[in-house]
This record gives sequence, C-alpha cells and structure tokens, in this order.
Amino acid sequence: MDEEFRKLNAAALPSALDALDDRVLFALSVRKAETAATRRMMAVAALCSLGGGMVAGGLFMPGAVSASPLTPLIPASPLAPSALLDVR
Repeated sequence: MDEEFRKLNAAALPSALDALDDRVLFALSVRKAETAATRRMMAVAALCSLGGGMVAGGLFMPGAVSASPLTPLIPASPLAPSALLDVR
C-alpha cells in the first residue's frame, strides 16, 4: 500500500484541478444571480397580477345592489330572538 501512495504522490496533478475552485465559485455566483432574478420576476408577476385584477374588477363589475329581505316569504315570529332585535 505504501508503494501505491508513493505512485500517487509522484503522479502529476491534472490541470483541471487548478481551475476547479474558479469554476465552482463561478457556478455559485451564477446560481445566486439567477435566484435574485427569479425573485424579482416573481415580484413583478405578482404586482402585474394584482394590478390587472384591480383594474378588471373596477372596470367590468356592475354596481352593487342590495338584496331584499326574505320576510315577505316567511312571516316574522314574535317569539324568535331575531324579532326582538328588529327595529321595524
């Protein structure tokens, strides 16, 4: 086994190992830039979506109409708790 270690120690290192650190750091910086760009694009998409929804909701929705009460269909019982709160 010692002889194998001597052979490995005497062997020349591949030239690709010298540039390995630079390639790894460059890949990490690219990944960080892509992550930041993705966050910005998601924020822009959210703002466009919310803005478009507000514009569409304001332009294309009819005015609000109040609903009529259901009392003409069902007579109010004088013993019902809600009849005690009725202001009519």
